[in-house]
Amino acid sequence: MDTLEIGQHAEQQACAYLETKGLKLLTRNYHCVFGEIDLIMRDEQDVVFVEVRSRSNENFASAVESVTLTKQRKVIKTAVHYLQKQRWFDKVQCRFDIIGITNDKLEWIKDAFSENY
Repeated sequence: MDTLEIGQHAEQQACAYLETKGLKLLTRNYHCVFGEIDLIMRDEQDVVFVEVRSRSNENFASAVESVTLTKQRKVIKTAVHYLQKQRWFDKVQCRFDIIGITNDKLEWIKDAFSENY
């Protein structure tokens, strides 16, 4: 499997897992000038922006730890763009979650970071 296939597989795993927890998929791989968000989901009334990371080993950093402050800022800017485009900016609560997958072990960090970085 190449890195694109590994990433797509991880996103599918993450999406399926979150759906078992009651979240509903709104969109996958949302792109804009600021970056990309892997999964955008609804958790009851909240919009959840999910960064999915996959690692085959944790020699340098865990999958969750690999979401740097720079990446967090890009996700936040992209989320603002999405909310403005949907005209939801002042109408919904949102949060930023991370799903880390290492050797098929999934770790879900709810509310992993915020726009107040």
